[in-house]
Amino acid sequence: MMEVCEYAISNAEAFAEKLSRELQVLDGANIQSIMASEKQVNTLMQLLDQALAEVDTIEGKLLSYEEMLQSVKEQMDQISQSNRLIQISNTNNGKLLDEIQFLVNYMDLSKGHIKALQEGDLSSPKGIEACINASEALSQCMNVALKPGHDKLMAIKQQQHLFSELRDTFARRLTNHLNNVFVHQFNHFSHFKMTIPQFYRSSCLSLPGHDQSSTLAQHTAELTLPKHSPLHRDLLRYAKLMEWLKNTQREKYEGLSRTYMDYMTRLYEREIKDFFEVAKIKMAGTSKDGKGKFATLPRKESALKQETESLHGSSGKLTGSTSSLNKLAVSSSNSRRSQSSSLLDMGNMSASDLDVADRTRFDKIFEQVLSELEPLCLAEQDFISKFFKLQQIPTLAQGENMDDSDGLMHSKPVSEHRHSISEKDMVRMMMNKIFQSIETELNSLIALGDKIDSFNSLYMLVKMSHHVWTAENVDPASYLSTTLGNVLVTVKRNFDKCISAQIRQMEEVKISKKSKVGILPFVTGFEEFAKLAEAIFRNAERRGDLDKAYIKLMRAVFNNVEKVANESQKTPRDVVMMENFHHIFSTLSSLKISCLEAERKEAKQKYTEHLQSYVINSLGQPLEKLNHFFEGVEARVAQGVREEEVSYQLAFNKQELRKVIKEYPGKEVKKGLDNLYRKVDKHLCDEESLLQVVWHSMQDEFIRQYKHFEGLINRCYPGSGITMEFTIQDMLEYFSSIAQSH
Repeated sequence: MMEVCEYAISNAEAFAEKLSRELQVLDGANIQSIMASEKQVNTLMQLLDQALAEVDTIEGKLLSYEEMLQSVKEQMDQISQSNRLIQISNTNNGKLLDEIQFLVNYMDLSKGHIKALQEGDLSSPKGIEACINASEALSQCMNVALKPGHDKLMAIKQQQHLFSELRDTFARRLTNHLNNVFVHQFNHFSHFKMTIPQFYRSSCLSLPGHDQSSTLAQHTAELTLPKHSPLHRDLLRYAKLMEWLKNTQREKYEGLSRTYMDYMTRLYEREIKDFFEVAKIKMAGTSKDGKGKFATLPRKESALKQETESLHGSSGKLTGSTSSLNKLAVSSSNSRRSQSSSLLDMGNMSASDLDVADRTRFDKIFEQVLSELEPLCLAEQDFISKFFKLQQIPTLAQGENMDDSDGLMHSKPVSEHRHSISEKDMVRMMMNKIFQSIETELNSLIALGDKIDSFNSLYMLVKMSHHVWTAENVDPASYLSTTLGNVLVTVKRNFDKCISAQIRQMEEVKISKKSKVGILPFVTGFEEFAKLAEAIFRNAERRGDLDKAYIKLMRAVFNNVEKVANESQKTPRDVVMMENFHHIFSTLSSLKISCLEAERKEAKQKYTEHLQSYVINSLGQPLEKLNHFFEGVEARVAQGVREEEVSYQLAFNKQELRKVIKEYPGKEVKKGLDNLYRKVDKHLCDEESLLQVVWHSMQDEFIRQYKHFEGLINRCYPGSGITMEFTIQDMLEYFSSIAQSH
């Protein structure tokens, strides 16, 4: 438009006026157009009115629909809410059902179990089995882990109260029944036990007109202890019930333990006392008619062999005892010792077959005692562990205690002092209580054996050591191992006292001043002691104790042989030393005792030294003047005179030599040797048979002197033709004929 009106910019007013005129023209045209279309407008208005009516109709319907939908919505909301509540109710019902089932399953005890707990038969196997099952079920019910709030339920309170009453009732019934069982078994064993020992005792000690040994032969009671396996077998049926009692009623459990200990202590005390009394009577039977002389050591090889075989034959019982162990996995003063049990008496006494039998019998009796005690103690300890359930290392248990306020069961810890000791200590305490008399009786028996014969300590040391070793291999902490170990200390002490007593007796030995000494009694006694000890200690566990004793005894023998030799007046010192050390050397060489090898060599050295000394001192200078003459010759040579010039010395010329030689013809020499033989024969004893040995040594020494004289003659008087009046051959004949003539 502005392009058409180029003047619009330059003449705005003209432009505006033009626009106004054109606008008026357009308005008039519009009005005319409108006026011309009125019918159409009316028609349109009618249509609009109809549309509005239709709209109102539709709007009414929509309002009715909306009202209908609102009702459906409310109903659906109600249905949804109802469904949610039903789901919650179902969930709660399921949980409630689970709780009810849990409580019913774990807090409900069957009528059969209740009946078994209240009146079940505790004497029959079926009744015991029912009671065991019922007690286990009751424990499960009482130990159920309740959730918070359960204990507030009346039904739970009632059930717990019922369980408490059942527990107390059954615990009381079980305790009374087991008490009755203990009493019955105690009375049964006491009556059975009292028959044989009492009869045996009266038979051995009271019958007139019979000596003890004959009575023993007529009324031999077996040296055995009653077996309690039937009692253990009967009681072990209640082991599970005892475990239940231990976990639920600790006081009643401990009360039963004390009751059992009291009864068994009295029972075992009587049995063990009678058992040891029989053993003592049998041991006393080994002595000889009460004359104060007890068993002596055998001197004969056959006797020693018999004793050795008996000793090792008894090891069969020992082996049997060891097998029973595996199956179970299970003091006399020196003044009271018999003087017949010394090394002195051993050297002087000869043994009979009865002596061997006595020693063999003592060894068998002592072995039998240990073999009887061993399985008895182990069986009882095994039973206690199983019956009272004491095998495991205990933890601090939780016990069920009654709350006094409401009578309900609550879990409370048992007081800690009850479990302050381990169950092993509990077993040891019970065993110490039950067998409190064993150690005393064993020590008493050992004292009796030591009194009968102090050398019995050798037997006892070997046997006791073996049983201690066996028991420690099974269980080092067992009552048997501990008790036997304590007794072994006593036996070892007696053994040491025995050795000390022998040494003291050696030191106190007195010899006769009017007779020759010979082999000292304690020297031969040591030989017999060593032979016996070697037989007893063969393959023994405590060989070291014997080796130490050997060394002590051997040093004492050496010292006292020298002491006696120094004090001897009738027999020369060298003879005493020579004979006794020769005997010692022979003994040690035959026995081959390794720990005495140094002493054997020393004995040989002393024997050789004193043999040579005696030979030289006894032989002396049989050609006395000839000895003096040649001593002068040797003195001149020592002063520097040449040997071939000695004959020019006035006192040692050839004439002087011939004069001295003529004084010793063969006849005089033989006479002197014969006197010497008689002298030696008086000095030496017959037992050692050293006369020919000494005589041969003297012959060698005499020949040595003869050859020495001949050598001096040849060197100092060469070519003189001077010889002795007798030859070496003559001298050998002199010695031989003298020996044969005697």
